[in-house]
Amino acid sequence: MLIAFGLGALLIGFTPWLGVASQAAAGRGPDPRSASVPFPAPFGDQAAKQSPHHGIAPANAMEPTAPVLDRTGWTAVASDEETVRENGRASQVLDGDTATIWHSRWSGTPAPLPHSITIDMHRTAVVSALVYTPRTNGANGRVGEYTLSVSADGVSWPAPVAGGTLADDGSAKTLGFAPQGARFVRLTALTEAGGRGPWTSAAEINLLGDPGTPEATVDLARTGWTAVASDEETVRENGRASQVLDGDTGTLWHSRWSGTPAPLPHGITIDMHRTAAVSALVYHPRTNGINGRAGAYTVTTSTDGAAFGAPVAAGTWRDDDTVKTATFTRTANARFVRLTVTTEAGARGPWTSAAEIRLSGPAAPAAHGSWGRITGFPLVPVATAVLPGDKLLAWSAYAVDRFGGSKGYTQTAILDLKTGKVTQRRIDNTGHDMFCPGIAMLADGRVLVTGGSNAEKASIYDPATGSWTATAAMNIPRGYQAMTLLSTGEAFVLGGSWSGPAGDKAAEAWSPVTRTWRGLPGVPALQASTADPAGPYRADNHMWLHATSGGKVLQLGPSKQMNWISTTGTGSITPAGTRADSADAMTGNAVAYDIGKLLTLGGSPAYQNTPATSRAYTVSIAGTQVETARTGDMAYARAFANSVVLPDGKVIVFGGQGYPVPFSDATSVLTPELWDPATGAFTPLATMAVPRNYHSVANLLPDGRVFSGGGGLCGDCATNHADGAVFTPPYLLNPDGSPKPRPEITGNVPARTSPGTSLTLTTSTSAASPAASFVLMRAAAATHSTDNDQRRVPLASTATGTGTYRVSIPADPGVVLPGNYMLFALDAQGVPSTARFLTIS
Repeated sequence: MLIAFGLGALLIGFTPWLGVASQAAAGRGPDPRSASVPFPAPFGDQAAKQSPHHGIAPANAMEPTAPVLDRTGWTAVASDEETVRENGRASQVLDGDTATIWHSRWSGTPAPLPHSITIDMHRTAVVSALVYTPRTNGANGRVGEYTLSVSADGVSWPAPVAGGTLADDGSAKTLGFAPQGARFVRLTALTEAGGRGPWTSAAEINLLGDPGTPEATVDLARTGWTAVASDEETVRENGRASQVLDGDTGTLWHSRWSGTPAPLPHGITIDMHRTAAVSALVYHPRTNGINGRAGAYTVTTSTDGAAFGAPVAAGTWRDDDTVKTATFTRTANARFVRLTVTTEAGARGPWTSAAEIRLSGPAAPAAHGSWGRITGFPLVPVATAVLPGDKLLAWSAYAVDRFGGSKGYTQTAILDLKTGKVTQRRIDNTGHDMFCPGIAMLADGRVLVTGGSNAEKASIYDPATGSWTATAAMNIPRGYQAMTLLSTGEAFVLGGSWSGPAGDKAAEAWSPVTRTWRGLPGVPALQASTADPAGPYRADNHMWLHATSGGKVLQLGPSKQMNWISTTGTGSITPAGTRADSADAMTGNAVAYDIGKLLTLGGSPAYQNTPATSRAYTVSIAGTQVETARTGDMAYARAFANSVVLPDGKVIVFGGQGYPVPFSDATSVLTPELWDPATGAFTPLATMAVPRNYHSVANLLPDGRVFSGGGGLCGDCATNHADGAVFTPPYLLNPDGSPKPRPEITGNVPARTSPGTSLTLTTSTSAASPAASFVLMRAAAATHSTDNDQRRVPLASTATGTGTYRVSIPADPGVVLPGNYMLFALDAQGVPSTARFLTIS
């Protein structure tokens, strides 16, 4: 019955498309502008794979966004290979047979690590990932630590584009990096995953092409540009070429279709009226129909509009309404850029259309920041916490790439920020699968993790010892709950209907003294919930909590109704007004960018399958008074994004989707934006190479940079992003990309201090960038777009001598919440030092 139902649904889904195709074949094609032409089902309604708790992963999560490149004509050579005791030649990674392998030399005296294998495509192509398939007949030789490098000529090899650590299992691994043109790709194995010996092996190696997500580009300003097309429709509609530049996705260029349609190919040429460096073309399909979506295409460039060289990009775009990008194999200095479309994506007719066309150029480091290489993790980093000693703690679920059930253990990893090395560890001793948890950074610097797949459990990580221990179980089992530390040192939790028995998930608080939980029945979750159509299961998730004085908490979202929460006695909750004209904003987030000042960003009225918003709001707290105001809008609507406050008070938002669907990379936003509290405006930053949507994270690091990573965790899907990258904000970079001089804190930073104390700090007197101010940034933990631990506290300071300052720690623990902080010095231009850690409690 299920098979019959599925086939019936498939035929019903295809019927309109078959009708369109048959009409077009008979010369009776539908009006290409007709809104009656059927659209594909929304992402959440497409055929999907069941996923526990979350509903379904969309069909587009099962296929990689980037195409698998054709290996015809490729060759492979290795640093060494086994040819005596077995056929372990390098060429076998390209033979299409997973039963044959490349193996490093092991007969006689084994060749020592590292081992490398180099793929020569014998042509230049845009490459974005290497897919490594381990051997199927044993574990020996699985790649552990690795680096990836690319080259145009096989002689010059710049710094690696990626590196990291792979999980010790037999699954295929996708090792991503910033898309770029290359001929040669080299995988170097630094260790064997299980430490079993000095070996490396591989069954197959594939490469992925252009995913439409070029790294480190920015849109070029279109002022003064013009567009001309090989043909355009002007009789039956206004389909002029100029409309790809009007900023309105509701208008479009359309090839001539009245009378006798103009045949394919169709071309449109952008004249920038100035020469610029161009590295990508962004194509927006029409929004009011499907006819004319570009399929196969080439992009060429010219300096004079007459001579166009060999294509700088070529490929075939999918037949859907998502924005497409053609990454150039090389940056072109050009005035003219021509898109030539040779097929219609759905083969519905001889048409081509476009709503908007944009061009992107290389980012300027001092204006847009820069991205480091992609770091591979042996798991999808769904949750992360910043630790002293330049460490980042990450974890996923019972498995490295999927979740489900209550297995009682968790896969974790530690990234050493100094070396880039990632180590993996499975945590069994607490009996806790910590997927989809609540997280609070405790007053003594430990990390409290609650609920999730094992909904009643609570575990504590101690960065001083590297150990995990269990603490008392919560009174109410939870998943997706919100947490924050209170000014009293207790940990507060609210909501979390994703896991555990259904019902109102009222608040409770954990005492570090008794190590037990006390219920707060006076703080029900219902009043703080959104109006999500899925009910409490979604409505009480991921609340935005900001702890203040006297053990109080402001719940400022994602519900449009804000609330004051008291944790005294059995607790109470009272309305604090609405967030200006904001709707519910589930899967948005809030960031404390100054004392008593927060910024909220994005979100959507429901958890998924509703359009996200680009709106941002400020929330100001003065005593019990809460004032809200709409600030500048982001350039992009976002849900499932992550936001990070910087030491200078500006806020960066990373990733997200315009139309939130768990596990999907569709409608991804690749352009981070920087919000300036002085102007309320957002400015674009260098685009990132990998989508960061559902299950992604972002964290401020002790050197003033930001880690952005993760996304996915849906098993066999293609949208698992077991990696991350470090973003260097513009405030750290000169125009040529070199580091700016920084101030330096040289001494007198205690390991521990208390609220209300004064510190006498010394700073470098020889630094080219002397200290001018100081700020505390609370060490934070992120998961599911939420980070209630973030907090920026500017400090009052007075110069007491050359390079010496008296710095005052606020006395109110509701301002300087107990816990680990990163202490930064900033120069007069806002350039931060590297931080020094201290505990304030």
